[in-house]
Amino acid sequence: MASYTFQVFKGSSSGKIVKSECHRGELKADEVLVRITHAGLCATDLHFKNQDIVLGHEGVGVVEEVGSAVTTFKVGERAGWGYLHNSCLHCDECLSGNEIFCKERELYGTHDTHQGGFGSHAIWKVAFLFHIPDDIPSSHAAPLMCAGGTVFGAMEMHGVRPTERVGILGIGGLGHLAIQFAAKMGCEVAVFSGTPGKEAEAKAFGATEFHVTGGADALKNVIPIKHLYVTTSALPDWEKFTPLLANHAVIYPLTVTTDNFTSPCHAMLHKGLRIQGSFCSSRGIHVKMLRFAAQHKVGPIVQPFPLTVDGIEEAINKLESGGVRYRAVLVAESQPRYIVAS
Repeated sequence: MASYTFQVFKGSSSGKIVKSECHRGELKADEVLVRITHAGLCATDLHFKNQDIVLGHEGVGVVEEVGSAVTTFKVGERAGWGYLHNSCLHCDECLSGNEIFCKERELYGTHDTHQGGFGSHAIWKVAFLFHIPDDIPSSHAAPLMCAGGTVFGAMEMHGVRPTERVGILGIGGLGHLAIQFAAKMGCEVAVFSGTPGKEAEAKAFGATEFHVTGGADALKNVIPIKHLYVTTSALPDWEKFTPLLANHAVIYPLTVTTDNFTSPCHAMLHKGLRIQGSFCSSRGIHVKMLRFAAQHKVGPIVQPFPLTVDGIEEAINKLESGGVRYRAVLVAESQPRYIVAS
């Protein structure tokens, strides 16, 4: 019986990164062994750095082995995965293409904690792996596995139209991708940021207008926004932003925080506003996101770091201090050659 041992990088109670090993039995019929080449660092990883689990959920690599029942991947092809590892595939949510909301879903941080993006290899169920389009480099594909799917999914699932005005609050790891996706969908994109120096960059990403959020008169005369995507690291002062929203506008709080969500009740009622929760993308949306990104040249701005203990800790320190622009990507020291997907 074949078995596998590969290197992984885990969190710890002290927050230090620990190099360890993962031991796995033989490859099951529906599983794929992936040699990891690139792994994105997401702010969510910071929530788990003090736990004894393997970190990383934005993984991309090259297929090294496939199980006996696998027909959709070949050895040598690139594959990626994100936050969702498995689901029941037979409940109403799964049958509706919403596997991310399956009651039996298996997610990063709670399942498969013995492996992740920060390692030499990983073994995943083939149904939750994604082909990487040839036009997307692996260094760009890694952040798309979570950040890209999150912002694109929030737009695609909830019916954003090219004729509507979209607001993006924050230009960071999520925000700079959200600007690109919305602009390429044909929307007017209004960007709100506390950093005046980011205006040129926001417009290069596709923003049609830029508003600095500081100061009493900063947000006057803004044409009403139909969809507002909140991508900042903390929730904003809603008293400042609800006046900017159109009637029946939708707020998408993509910020991961333990804080309570509070908003002005009067504006919610009188404008008919809606707050729409959104999570990482399910499989169908994720595939659409990758195709869209490849066709329209949507990609992250990345900073590379070595996929080592020192490299991971340096990337984490920079992310925590706000020094990453805009997605940190950990790169394996050895880069295997891959074949073009057929």
